[in-house]
Amino acid sequence: MTTASSTDRMTTGGPLTWLRRAEQWLDDRGKGAWIAAMVLGFIFIWPVGLALLAYLIWSKRMFTRSSSCSARRHDRHDRHMGRAYATSGNSAFDAYKSETLRRLEDEQLAFESFLQRLREAKDKSEFDTFMADRARAGREAPAASDPTNDTPRGGQY
Repeated sequence: MTTASSTDRMTTGGPLTWLRRAEQWLDDRGKGAWIAAMVLGFIFIWPVGLALLAYLIWSKRMFTRSSSCSARRHDRHDRHMGRAYATSGNSAFDAYKSETLRRLEDEQLAFESFLQRLREAKDKSEFDTFMADRARAGREAPAASDPTNDTPRGGQY
């Protein structure tokens, strides 16, 4: 069976056409729509809600991420990025677009390099501060524990 034959059968009518259209409509809206339909089914006609719950579990729609909004958003983003590098047929525009994309990629690399240098400088300054504090604490600790020191520690003699 091909996709065209199943699509033709859906549009030509039949006893289950409205169920297939409802299923596609709910799939387009994601898991939330399926859950809402199931809850409404339980509220108004409990066997319908039970049937939807059984269908969701049986078809594994409840436990897959393929019908989630984030998955659809990533699919749209991937399709959009594929079009960014496709040719339009106009050579002047394609040259301008490729030059602009190259320039933007270079700027992105330069900015990421700048951020890396900034992070390294911050890490170095924090490490230098830590080492200075540690050295200062190391110099102060022997002075406090020196037995020749005449200053009383903690009270009077």
